[in-house]
Amino acid sequence: MNANAAEAILEPDLPIIDPHHHLWDRPSLPPAREGGHAFEDVVRLTPRYLLDQLRADAGSGHNVVGTVYVQCGAFYRADAEAALAPVGEVEFVNGVAAMSASGIYGPFRACAGIVGHADLLLGDGVTRVLEAEVAAGNGRFRGIRHMVASDPDPAVLGPMAHTPGGLMTDGRYREGFARLAPLGLTFDAWLLEPQLPELIALTRAFPDQDIVLDHVGTPLGIGAYSGRLAERFDVWAANIRALAKSPKVTVKLGGLAMPFAGFPGLDGKARPTSQTLADLWRPYIETCIEAFGADRCMFESNFPVDRWGCDYATLWNAFKRIAAGASDSEKADLFAGTARRFYSL
Repeated sequence: MNANAAEAILEPDLPIIDPHHHLWDRPSLPPAREGGHAFEDVVRLTPRYLLDQLRADAGSGHNVVGTVYVQCGAFYRADAEAALAPVGEVEFVNGVAAMSASGIYGPFRACAGIVGHADLLLGDGVTRVLEAEVAAGNGRFRGIRHMVASDPDPAVLGPMAHTPGGLMTDGRYREGFARLAPLGLTFDAWLLEPQLPELIALTRAFPDQDIVLDHVGTPLGIGAYSGRLAERFDVWAANIRALAKSPKVTVKLGGLAMPFAGFPGLDGKARPTSQTLADLWRPYIETCIEAFGADRCMFESNFPVDRWGCDYATLWNAFKRIAAGASDSEKADLFAGTARRFYSL
């Protein structure tokens, strides 16, 4: 099951825009603890992921021509008030984008689009934060992600279990959410599969807001959901089809190499082949493509988080295996076109 040698790159000339990756520098990590949540190993596996590391992954064989950065709480302003601290993340990423745009590193354009964070619980007060981030992004800022992933069982999210449930139904949160569309900003939705009905309700309340669902809605197979991944597939699929009825919603195909789904053979140590990964992920990805259409789907790396399950080159080989039967125009959308349109790159 392990990939014992580097795989040959499939369709090496196919242009890719990676619409979801992070950058961070977190060298001071607590020691690993017995019985700890698998997600604790994600950052420990890659404590530093900056432009050099991104370039190494993007240059590992696939034709990655550009990327979109998505917030991860990195490089906040240390001396700013809490509301404005996330502007520092946008400033940092814009600097990385400027380095890449210089052409010194070739035609690859890292962080051509930037998704930051703003606290939507500020209500109307979030406008000044959004405007500051637009300015800091120097033309690259595209939208925000205010993560809503939550579950009653803290074992599901582990160290990520710090968001209260029900945010998408909170009046103050929705007041802030309403400030995105007037500024032409997108919204990345990271949530867990049982929360999909809340997102469906949010999209119906804000039909003009451009929203992208991260990580196919994060199917669950750990904690209280251990052993129930297959059982919950039909529930997940029905919600995906309901969500797809909102025409302003797009979906990112990826995030499945994280520990949350509990796929057999993905344990943070094994290195499955791209064929094994394609077989595991195909039902989720094909369901999304059938529901949304290729023109509203985009493959994503979610690196370095998904490094927990596989390396960058193998990940994109797996996606290419899943998309092997698609037409040339569908592949163009899935691997670059949808991301280019959604994020106005």
